[in-house]
Amino acid sequence: MHYVYLIEGRDGQRYVGLTTDLPARLASHNGGQSKHTSKYRPWRLVTYVAFSDVSQATAFERYLKSGSGHAFARRRLWATPSHET
Repeated sequence: MHYVYLIEGRDGQRYVGLTTDLPARLASHNGGQSKHTSKYRPWRLVTYVAFSDVSQATAFERYLKSGSGHAFARRRLWATPSHET
């Protein structure tokens, strides 16, 4: 399986990634092994979507990193605090 995952770190920093081993990848982020994400530890998994096809997973990750994908994720995938509508 191929997982597109959304994690949230310290100070509300958000990250979207792709992996085949979700627990190991989250441990990697929290262990400081990723240069881009190490300064925002600790990270928590917000949501993930599993794909059996790597090309579909890659396309979805790319979409989530696009302008319209950011808007979709903000409305539908990221946890919304109760004071927001």
